[in-house]
Amino acid sequence: MAMIHHTTMTPTKLELLAQWLPRQPWYQGDGSTDLRRAGGFRLDDPEGEVGIEFMVVTDGPIAYHVPLTYRGAPLEGAEHALIGTSEHGVLGTRWLYDGVHDPVLRVQLTALLRGAAEPQMQALSDTPDPTVASELAEDAPQEPTVAIVRVPKAGAAPADALGSVTADWTLADGTAVRGVLVRA
Repeated sequence: MAMIHHTTMTPTKLELLAQWLPRQPWYQGDGSTDLRRAGGFRLDDPEGEVGIEFMVVTDGPIAYHVPLTYRGAPLEGAEHALIGTSEHGVLGTRWLYDGVHDPVLRVQLTALLRGAAEPQMQALSDTPDPTVASELAEDAPQEPTVAIVRVPKAGAAPADALGSVTADWTLADGTAVRGVLVRA
């Protein structure tokens, strides 16, 4: 199980995302970000080396889903996916990546869809998050194609989806919503 350290990160995840997010093709804001944590969950890396977080942030009325991975060394061949580096108060320098491009996240996400990985609370160590639901059709391929929903909306998965991961987040106005973060 991943150990959550309640310590500092400099720069913070939100500071790094504020610089990175407006450069993404799916970004819908005007570039003057006002990011706030809105929800999400974590998955454990069985090897204990990679932090895996599915973070939802809001930027005004728009919610963004950013899967993140945290590593103690650069991920070879993933320079294009680097969000930035941060000094963690306990672990030292951490390389933060857009987790979509991290093979450890992809394996654990498939395990979650198949019921072989358990979602964890975002800010608590060794604590399952019962609000996250995942499902995958029995006839889904062994290696299903997963699509990260980058700009999630409230609501259920489309009827033609072979599977999904749904979770809760809070809009900037305080409204609690639930929607699809991953489709298979």
